Amino acid sequence: MVTYIDSISNPKVKHAVKISTSSSYRKECGEFFLEGLRLCFDAAVNGVKTKAVFYTEKAFEKSEKELSEIIKFSENAYVISQALSDKRSQTQTSQGVFCLCEAEENKAVFVKGKKYIALDNVQNPDNLGAISRTAEALGIKGLIMSGGCDIYNPKALRASMGSLLRLDIIKTQSLPLYLENAKKNGAKVFATTPDSDASDITKTDMTGTVICVIGNEAKGVSDEVFSVCEKITIKMPGRAESLNAAMAAAITMWEMMKE
Repeated sequence: MVTYIDSISNPKVKHAVKISTSSSYRKECGEFFLEGLRLCFDAAVNGVKTKAVFYTEKAFEKSEKELSEIIKFSENAYVISQALSDKRSQTQTSQGVFCLCEAEENKAVFVKGKKYIALDNVQNPDNLGAISRTAEALGIKGLIMSGGCDIYNPKALRASMGSLLRLDIIKTQSLPLYLENAKKNGAKVFATTPDSDASDITKTDMTGTVICVIGNEAKGVSDEVFSVCEKITIKMPGRAESLNAAMAAAITMWEMMKE
């Protein structure tokens, strides 16, 4: 029998809300929050352990086939009221489908001959999501993460359309040290900058094993990271002084994959 929930004070709902809003609580519990039929369905059928699914009766009537699959893979299922769904949704128009999933440890390792984007303290979840989506679309092997936004941030997951759950994610406490070791193992390591004295990205040899660093939205790539990288730039004849991090990453990845 499926439990019906219509109160925001329900312990299951309060737990889900806290998971969706607190990075530290996500880490403490080892769980993350998904919203939307497609994201929840993709996660469930592709091996992401689903702890609980919350859905409205309207959502089930509209998408019975997909929701039945999610429920089949979920440990628990709860029907929630439309009012509760609308109140807890982080989107303008709620689909009435939410999941709590287990955040499994990512065991990805660096693969020689592949291409990676490294993120130096990128903070904006929309940027993180957009970068990961573009990376997957263009065939980038994975992301090397140093600080910045939590990959399980709900906004980042939505913007990524699930790419953050499929790409290799490598986390490091010291990006300069990681890049230095990668260079010793034959990787070409670049960092993006708007500086005009940097090498033109369109004339840069990006064959073989390559890592390109995208910097923080406000401060760019740190000096410590720059010290172990070759600086590259996207030439901009227009009046704008710089590009949004996600846009710079998209152009960089396009150039990386042009072999």
